[in-house]
Amino acid sequence: QRTSIYQTIERLLRDGLIAVRETSREAGRPDRTVYEATEAGKTVLREWLRTMLAVPLQEYPEFPAALSFLAMLDVEDVQRQLQERVIALEEELGRIDAALQFMKDELPRLFMLEIEYKRAVTKAELEWVRLILGDLRSGKLNWNEEWLREMAAKFNSRES
Repeated sequence: QRTSIYQTIERLLRDGLIAVRETSREAGRPDRTVYEATEAGKTVLREWLRTMLAVPLQEYPEFPAALSFLAMLDVEDVQRQLQERVIALEEELGRIDAALQFMKDELPRLFMLEIEYKRAVTKAELEWVRLILGDLRSGKLNWNEEWLREMAAKFNSRES
């Protein structure tokens, strides 16, 4: 949101991580301010980048959160939803492959690593979702309300 951006800019200015490079004016338009990273800002950025590259973090996107509540839907409903996800992932993989094909002769690989990573993650997720769908269809992965109640009672009795 716009307010968040301005608050972030103010904090970066206050902390000495960015500075105003220039301000320009055009008739009938608000002032335009261009910022640049200070030496301290560049140092912080490099450290942040090193940490993001080296240290795996537990990030919680929506999909893993939804998986933790899977039992709230019946098996057939989950199958339908995951089949839709398979279709969306296949389409995304197609878009990524087309972009990689288009860019392979235009850009050095250094500038394509992000999309290569996106492709690898998307492909791995697609394979995993297909595996889960197969287990749901075969009955290898299954639940119903009675079974869920039994599991709840079993695990509640362990805590007592």
